[in-house]
Amino acid sequence: MLVYVYVGYPLLLTLLARFSESALPDCKLPAPSVTLLISAFNESQVIAAKVENALALEYPRDRLEIMVISDASDDGTDEIVQQFSSGGVRLLRQEPRMGKTAGLNLGVTEARGEILVFSDANAMYQPDALRMLVRHFSNPKVGYAVGNARYYEKGIESSSAQSEGLYWKLETYLKKKESMFGSVVGGDGAIYAIRRGLYSPLLPTDINDFLNPLQIVTRRYSGVFEPAAVCYEEAAQNFSQEYRRKVRIISRSLNALSRVPEVLNPLQNPRHWFMLISHKVLRWFAPVFMILLFAASLALWPFQLYRVAALSQAAFYGMALVGWRWQSGHGPGKIFSLCFYFCLVNLASLLGCLKCIRGDLVGQWAPPRHNAQNQV
Repeated sequence: MLVYVYVGYPLLLTLLARFSESALPDCKLPAPSVTLLISAFNESQVIAAKVENALALEYPRDRLEIMVISDASDDGTDEIVQQFSSGGVRLLRQEPRMGKTAGLNLGVTEARGEILVFSDANAMYQPDALRMLVRHFSNPKVGYAVGNARYYEKGIESSSAQSEGLYWKLETYLKKKESMFGSVVGGDGAIYAIRRGLYSPLLPTDINDFLNPLQIVTRRYSGVFEPAAVCYEEAAQNFSQEYRRKVRIISRSLNALSRVPEVLNPLQNPRHWFMLISHKVLRWFAPVFMILLFAASLALWPFQLYRVAALSQAAFYGMALVGWRWQSGHGPGKIFSLCFYFCLVNLASLLGCLKCIRGDLVGQWAPPRHNAQNQV
């Protein structure tokens, strides 16, 4: 199962995508009206740059509405946004603080665009990103479109940033192939768009960029990935930030399946079911496979094959411990950091699954730049 999740599925998906055809967008149609919804909680450090970035997008200004949804910010974020009101930027304040998803519910009711584009305050778009993203809605079968979020690092590249970058390259590759084969699995909170009529109100604990696409797929629409719609976000500065983020995402994503249980029926949409199970569900439960593999290898220790398997796994986890020991420094080599990152991601998956089963879901959180003092 582990080999299938990390090697078999990408290879199989590559083969399937090669024999699939994707409809090209019709760029001759008029640009649809768009509302760009920017979620913000205490984002005074970046919100001015984000709004300026939005105003500089290469999209007809009379067809673009820019809305900042402030989740009861108290650090001056609202005052900064109001400075751009003369440029048509709208501020919508949510009071009291209820979390990002509740804020989006509020924002969608106020939005005027045919297409809703969701973004984070620290996600900086390339000038043509919006145009490249929404052009796919010329195809009436497309319900959502996902952009290409990339990570950058400030100063010296950290081990966590390097590891996340490698992980994200795999994710981007899978999104491309899934889009070609049928429908990309899930969205991206930094840059993804949906038809306004396909938005369903969500619970505060829901994860909108995963649950929304699932709801849309059940309505017989598909999702596309647009690699040319690029935005940039700052990568996590350490493994602790990345660990907490993944625990939160996985717990809420697994919970999303219980909100739309029909997506787990392979007869409803076989292609999407295949990709959802292979890309998401099996990967979330990969740590269970890792534990069973090691336990089985130890139980069969008298047999040489399994003795070698047990020793190989022990060596791998030893390398991960070395990567953990030197995670804040240059360390003995990138391979150790990658081993540690792989184990950390799977530990986050395990904890995320346990949190979902217990019903311990988080609807509110602060961005890592405001939580720099927190540790795992």
